[in-house]
Amino acid sequence: MTATQPSRLTSPSREQDSGTRGYFSKLAQERPDIAMCRATTLVARTIDEELSGHRLTVAQHLVLKMLDDVGPCSQQELSEQLRIDRSVMVGCIDGLEDSGLVRRERHPRDRRAYAVTLTPEAGPALAEAEGGVPRLLDRAFGALTAAERRTLARLVGKILEVN
Repeated sequence: MTATQPSRLTSPSREQDSGTRGYFSKLAQERPDIAMCRATTLVARTIDEELSGHRLTVAQHLVLKMLDDVGPCSQQELSEQLRIDRSVMVGCIDGLEDSGLVRRERHPRDRRAYAVTLTPEAGPALAEAEGGVPRLLDRAFGALTAAERRTLARLVGKILEVN
């Protein structure tokens, strides 16, 4: 007796039916984790392309935005709220400080800690970064309607437990 070999799927590129959606489309429907990872890679690539030639990284932009919105914060607060690893945050703040966009000062409520504070030079840098956001969102999420973008933001927020 011989054991029968399990049948293998035919490679979509070898199939005769030109109407085949392709393997990844099927996989993305079955595995939202895989689809999310690939979408994240696509969005990250778009962000990198948009930021090339600009003086801020995504993390630095987020730090400036948070400091502008809420005022001076410790590096730990920034790291926790923006969900940026502490080791990455140190380099991010160092780069912003070297660029003259932030400074570290004694924290007003905790003398053992330092607060990161915006300098006057941060305003124009943040305005420039914010000015590119609509174009970036259109490039990254252009396939979605405005309503679909809001739904996506709500669902991703739910996954991240921020709603």
